Amino acid sequence: MAFLMVIYLYGVETTFFRFATKYEDRGRYFDFSITTTIVFATLLTAVLILLAPQITAFLDYAGAEKYVIWLALILALDTLVAVPFANLRLERKAKKFALFKIFNILTNIGLNLFFLLLCPYLQAVNPDSWVGALYDPAFGVGYVFLSNLVASAVTLLFFLPDWVRFKPRFDKNKWAEMMRYASPLVIIGLAGVTNEMLSRALLRHWLPEDFYPGLTSLAVLGIFGACYKLSMLMNLSVQAFRYAYEPFFFSKSKDKDSPEVFAKVMNAFIIFGCLAFMGLSLILPEVAPLVLRRADYLTALHVVPMLLFGGLLLGIYYNLSVWYKLTDRTLYGAYVTIIGAVLTVLLNILLIPMLGYEGSAVATVLVYLAMVLISFVWGQRHYFVPYQVGKGLMYMLVSTSGVAIIYLLEFSTAVKYLIGFGTIGIFLILVLIFEKTKRIA
Repeated sequence: MAFLMVIYLYGVETTFFRFATKYEDRGRYFDFSITTTIVFATLLTAVLILLAPQITAFLDYAGAEKYVIWLALILALDTLVAVPFANLRLERKAKKFALFKIFNILTNIGLNLFFLLLCPYLQAVNPDSWVGALYDPAFGVGYVFLSNLVASAVTLLFFLPDWVRFKPRFDKNKWAEMMRYASPLVIIGLAGVTNEMLSRALLRHWLPEDFYPGLTSLAVLGIFGACYKLSMLMNLSVQAFRYAYEPFFFSKSKDKDSPEVFAKVMNAFIIFGCLAFMGLSLILPEVAPLVLRRADYLTALHVVPMLLFGGLLLGIYYNLSVWYKLTDRTLYGAYVTIIGAVLTVLLNILLIPMLGYEGSAVATVLVYLAMVLISFVWGQRHYFVPYQVGKGLMYMLVSTSGVAIIYLLEFSTAVKYLIGFGTIGIFLILVLIFEKTKRIA
């Protein structure tokens, strides 16, 4: 679904931001973008439905065509609300955006709990109850797809006013210009998904037998995957920042002082990102057992700080993406992410046999670091932003040093917290010293 969603959306959200702010004709480009998503969603959904038997046979799930059909419908519905959601971001209606997103999530989770937990329980207590009219145990995993489909359909209803105002539009020249901008964004999205997910896939197939005594490669993948989820706290923060920042920098692009503003935003992001990195790494040993609830999962806990730092680097890369999105050089962004995807494959193949899942974590950091460096060098040539590089490196050095000391050296819990809070204190003092005369955007 992650790969398919990139193809369904075809970079339309970022393209809408760019053209709606570049030409100051939001309504027209809103209609263009919606028309594009309708066409893409219809065609791709039709292809998936027609090829459902072949897809399920390839995946060795012959006879499960209905799941492919439902998946295609879910993707189509999510695509149709992408531009209306993007418009809310552009209009800075954060509360409305969050409300709709949260309602979608709660609807999905609520229906899953209803069908997978409550209904079986009620039917076991009273087989002749009303539940029999709604619930069929044989439907099984289908309820997961059904819950997602209903949640996506309900979300679409929230945007009925937008659909009432929508007018199908097509301009050959404008559409071609938008597609030239959007096409590299698809490559960026696909390469980004590769960077995010491929390390876990390679771990299963590239880990030497008995690398971890008594554990199969699938068991190791489960341990690493469980700990990987803990690092998603940083990725969620980065995603929230991205939701807000992308429409912001497009709307500010024509201001004379926009490069200085972008530099201040980067500086602020690094400060708060480093604080989150230190704080999450410090409390990890106490929080992880409550979340994972299995002792064997905790054996990979030491790689989580590396994954958290990788998330911080990814956020910095998103900051740097300003240059190729504002100069319409999205193809350069595609080059960077392709390099990242290739490095992901090569580094995992090289490091997994040597270091196991620690190799995958190291590869994540190195890949995002490489992407940051390449994007920074290219970006400064095409769209100069006066980033405060020295301060940013100092903040990152202090935070990583504190976390490294805690995890690489043996201390009691009390001493670790003392070192951790001491590092955070030193970090905050440095921020006060270096930022006191400057206003952080």
